[in-house]
Parts: sequence; C-alpha cells; structure tokens
Amino acid sequence: MGSGKSTIGRQLAKALHRKFYDSDKVIEKRTGVSISWIFEMEGESGFRERESKAIDELTELKNVVVATGGGAVLSEQNRQCLKSRGQVIYLSASAEQLYRRTARDKKRPLLQNTDRRKQIENLLTIRDPLYREVADIIIKTGEQSVQHTVNEVIRRLKELDKKSRTHENVTG
Repeated sequence: MGSGKSTIGRQLAKALHRKFYDSDKVIEKRTGVSISWIFEMEGESGFRERESKAIDELTELKNVVVATGGGAVLSEQNRQCLKSRGQVIYLSASAEQLYRRTARDKKRPLLQNTDRRKQIENLLTIRDPLYREVADIIIKTGEQSVQHTVNEVIRRLKELDKKSRTHENVTG
C-alpha cells in the first residue's frame, strides 16, 4: 500500500492503450461501500474473499492493466491468477517511503488504530517475499517520477516480450 500501484497503473494503461482496473475500486463499485466499511462489517477475511473473486475475474480480461490491493498477494489463489494470466510488476518501496506516503491517509483499514510505521514494517516483511515470488519485473519506486517509472516498466515489458519470443523459437 502506497507504492504507487494505482497511479502508475493508470498511466501505464494509458501509455499502452489498455483499459485500467483497480481491484479495490471494482469492489467498492460492486458493493456500493468503501473498503474500510467492508473491513469493519466483514473483517479482513470477508474483504479478502471479495478481493479474490475480483482478481480472478479481472485477470481473465485481455489487454488490461490491473492494480491490486497491497494484500492481494497473501492469497495463493491470487498469486496463481496473477502469475499465470499476465506479467506481474512489483512496485517496491521502502518501509520509510510507504510510511511517508500513507501518513495522512485515513482510508487504509490495516493502518488505523495502530503504530503505523511498525505495521508497515510488519506487512512488508510478510508481503515482500510473496511479491518477489510472483513478479516478472521488480521496480523500485520513490526516487523517480511517475512518468520515468512508467517508461521503465514499458522498457522492461519489451525486454520480457523479446525474451519470450526468443525462447519460443528454440528447438532441440
């Protein structure tokens, strides 16, 4: 959370002429309520069920860019959907960067009523290895502009595409 998935995802989709989806926004639109409300009424497990259903559906779409919620990688099912149905880009940020970016945000249920900095560190300890497990591309965010990051993602996607076409033509 706070790594720039929605902002960069939206700009990436625009640059690639693809439709953009934010899984959290899809859930809010479907339910008519905020993610915070879902957490409050159904708990994290209720939200995660909704999230998995949305990710399963969104990853079935073609020519899209999907930004997931920060905890989407906690589910093995989500990781499988993401990894098997497209290229996964992990926008990595330090705990300090994430703390600064979310300092005034009151909409993140997992950061409410807790030591925000410690909670971010705990979440990152759990999530970072899972993101790295599924990522085709890892981009460190924070030091460069959104446009620079988008350009870097596009460059790396082209490299991946070139490698996959090279491997397809190998015979033995």
